[in-house]
Amino acid sequence: MIAGPNAGAVDPSEQTAPTLSPFQIELPAQHSPPVIDWRPPLYPVPWAIAPYDHFYFTRPIAANEINWPLASYRYGGVFFEDVVHTGVDIDAPYGTPILAAGPGTVVWADWGLFLEAPGVLEDPYGMAVVLRMDFGHLNQPLYSVYAHMSELIAVRGQHVETGDVLGLVGDTGATTGPHVHFEVRWADNSFHSTYNPELWMAAPEGWGVLVGRITDSHDDTLQLVDVQVQNTVSGEKRLVRTYGLGAANPDPYYQENMVLSDLPAGLYKITLRWEDAERQEWMRIYPGQVTYFKFRGTEGFALGSPPKPQIEGVPAAAP
Repeated sequence: MIAGPNAGAVDPSEQTAPTLSPFQIELPAQHSPPVIDWRPPLYPVPWAIAPYDHFYFTRPIAANEINWPLASYRYGGVFFEDVVHTGVDIDAPYGTPILAAGPGTVVWADWGLFLEAPGVLEDPYGMAVVLRMDFGHLNQPLYSVYAHMSELIAVRGQHVETGDVLGLVGDTGATTGPHVHFEVRWADNSFHSTYNPELWMAAPEGWGVLVGRITDSHDDTLQLVDVQVQNTVSGEKRLVRTYGLGAANPDPYYQENMVLSDLPAGLYKITLRWEDAERQEWMRIYPGQVTYFKFRGTEGFALGSPPKPQIEGVPAAAP
């Protein structure tokens, strides 16, 4: 029987019990390009060109390895019709070091994170580490989660710096293939307080992020809509799906339900279906920046930044 190094009492101030049932994730076969064809280094963190951006985190897998989120397991994806994915899954070989995405203190290093019961080997997160970051956002704390480890190296109470090894990639918990499940939690260390990590991780240099809010004509967000993003020069097509209903939360500023990061700068054609017809728009991705769009039913596409956020109890200002 394998037990984590901290199978003692849990600090209630650091944990909030989720209500969903455990779930199983099946990983598809991956055909990753070799590292030699990989991409430029990441922008240094923190990186934020626009006032409301917050690219505070590096990647939990080293930048000289394949470290993009798996296309089928992005934030807000739905599995088994009722379980929403609250992080991104990054494919990596068994035993690959999992790195701290920023400086912080280890507040969990054990089995049992989902159930908040240390030492429970049936927990879907498997062996997991949670960091309370040294920095926050809009006067609220930030946490990062690293799950499905094969070995825990960090211990509870330890302070780590960006890039320190927290554990090794594995397949413990509810998964059938080795990878790291990475979450960003804001304000509370809770399953219900996650936000899309692709809006928090620094992009490769010269690359950008596409963010969209896709709604019907009444401005109600549309769930599980397929959006095709095609580079007009290379012809490469990427597919992303809008968030499903459940535990996924939009960014307070962007109010998005779709994010696609790691896009080389350039012109892209965006295609989706509305009322049985294809709707298209052309958008330019800029280096190190967010390109934001809104699609609102019969009104179609609109480009430009969203209005300033009005968050009750939180200052509407850049960090």
